[in-house]
Amino acid sequence: MYRTLALLLLLTTPLTAQSKWAHLGPNGRLVYAQSPSGDHIVDFSYAGYHAGGVALPNVPVIRTLKPSGADDTAAIQSAIDAVSALPPTSRGAIQLAPGIFHLATTLNITTSGIVLRGSGPDEATGTILQLTGDPHLALKIAGEFKQTPIGKPTTLTDTYVPSGATIIHVADASAIHPAAASAIHPGDTLLLVKPVTPAWLKFMGMDTLQRPGVPEHWVGEDLTVRRRVAAVNGNAITLEVPLTDNIDTKFLNGIPPPVTRIEVTGQLSETGIEDLRIVAPARSVDYRADAEFDGIAMTAAVDSWIRNVVLQDTTNSISIALNTERITVVKVDVQQRLAVTSSAKNFEFSANGTQILFDRITGHGDDVFFFATQARQQGPVVVLHCRFTGDGRIEPHQRWSTGLLVDSCDVPNGGINLKNRGTMGSGHGWTIGWSVLWNNTTASLLVQLPPGTANWSIGDRGEQQSAAMPVTGSHGHGPLLPGGIIESPNKPVQPASLYLEQLRERLGPTALTNIGYSPTDLTTHP
Repeated sequence: MYRTLALLLLLTTPLTAQSKWAHLGPNGRLVYAQSPSGDHIVDFSYAGYHAGGVALPNVPVIRTLKPSGADDTAAIQSAIDAVSALPPTSRGAIQLAPGIFHLATTLNITTSGIVLRGSGPDEATGTILQLTGDPHLALKIAGEFKQTPIGKPTTLTDTYVPSGATIIHVADASAIHPAAASAIHPGDTLLLVKPVTPAWLKFMGMDTLQRPGVPEHWVGEDLTVRRRVAAVNGNAITLEVPLTDNIDTKFLNGIPPPVTRIEVTGQLSETGIEDLRIVAPARSVDYRADAEFDGIAMTAAVDSWIRNVVLQDTTNSISIALNTERITVVKVDVQQRLAVTSSAKNFEFSANGTQILFDRITGHGDDVFFFATQARQQGPVVVLHCRFTGDGRIEPHQRWSTGLLVDSCDVPNGGINLKNRGTMGSGHGWTIGWSVLWNNTTASLLVQLPPGTANWSIGDRGEQQSAAMPVTGSHGHGPLLPGGIIESPNKPVQPASLYLEQLRERLGPTALTNIGYSPTDLTTHP
C-alpha cells in the first residue's frame, strides 16, 4: 500500500517548478516580479523576422544558375546585380542548382528583396559554395545605414527608467517635431541615449579597467537604442518594444538625457540566404593573425533571414552585425573540424543588433565561442532551442550589451557564461546585463551580477560556478564577484520556453505555428 502511494505521489508530483520572476498565474499567463525600482524580465518575444511570430516567406525564383566547374563568383554576382536592378516588386530568389560552385571572392548583396537560395545543404545532393583562393568572406549582406535627426530633441523626465519598460516620459513631445502640434506619432522612431559618465563607470567598477601600459575605457561612448513609438498620451510615450537597459539619472550630474526623433534610411529588407552549404579549406587558424575564410556577415539590414544553411570550417561563421533589426537565423549548423591555435577564439554565431532570433542553430567546435554578443548591443536577442557540442561556450563578449535570452539550449560539454571578462581581449569588462538563461542544460554556468543590474539563471542544469574578474598580469585572484539570481538549479521550470510563451501571449498560438512550433513546446522540456 505504502509503495503504491509513494508511486502515485511520484507520478503526480510536478517534475518542474516555476520561477518567482516569471511564472504562470491563475489565468495561465505570465506574471513578472519586479525589483524595487520596477525592473523585470523583458518580453523577448519581439525578437525575429517582423518582430516575431511571422513565417519566413517563400520568395519566387527569378534566376537559376548551374555550377561551371571553374570560378563561379562573377556569374553569381552578375545574377545578383541583375535582379537588384529590377523594380522592388519584381525582385526575388536566385536559385543555385545542385553541385559545387567555386567562390574566389566575396558575393555582395546590397539591395533589398534579394534571396540567394541553394538546392539544400546536403553534401551529396545539395548546393555547395566552395571557398577558394585567398582567404575571404563568402557572403556579405550590407545596406548603407543613415540616421538623421528630425526636429528639436526633447529630454527624458523620468528619474529612473527600468529595464523592461515600454513607457517613457519626455519634457515636451511637441518640441521634437515643431511642424506638428502633436509632435511624436505612432510609427515614429526615437533615439534614446544612456550617457556613459565617470560616475556610472565608477559605480560599475570599470573606471580603472586597464591592461599593462594600455589604458582602457570599457564602453568608450554613450549607449544608444532606437525604438518605434506605439502610442502617445501627452508627454508619455509608449514604445513598441521594451527597453532592455535601465537609465538612472543619479549618474548624470543633473543633465537629463536627450530623446530625438530620427529618420533611418539605407537598411536592406526582405533579404535572405537559404538552403546551401558553405565550405572553407580545413586549416588550423591563429585567430586575428592568419587571414580568415569567413561565412556570412549581415549589416544594416531589417526583416531578413538566414535559414537551412551549413557552414564548414569557416572562421567567423555567422555575424549579424551593426544596425541590424528583426532578423531570424534558423536551422543553421556550423562545423569546426580543426581547432583555433591562438588564445583569442573565433565566433560561430555573433550578434550586434536588436530583435535578433537564433532558432534551432547547432554547431560543433573546441575552444570557440558558440555564440557571443558584441559591444554596446541592446536586445532583445534570443538563442532558442540550440545545441552545441565540443568544449566551446555561449558567452557575451564585450562592452556592455543587454537583453539576451538563452532558452532551452543544450551545451553538454561546454559552458554558458554571463560574466565580467575584465582585461580579457582588449579590456572587455562587464559584457552583459539584464539577461536570462532559461531551462538550459550545460556542463557549467557562470552567471554574475553587475552592479545595479540583474542576470538570471532559471531552471538551468549544470554546475553553477563563481569567479573573480580576470586581470592581465595578476599573480593571484581577486575577490569573487557576486553571483546572479539563481532559481531552480538543476530542475526545469514552466513554461518550458520563455520566448515561446511570451510569443503566444502576445500574438496567439498561430504565431508558434508560423515559426515551426506548437503549443506542446510550452510544456515539453528538452
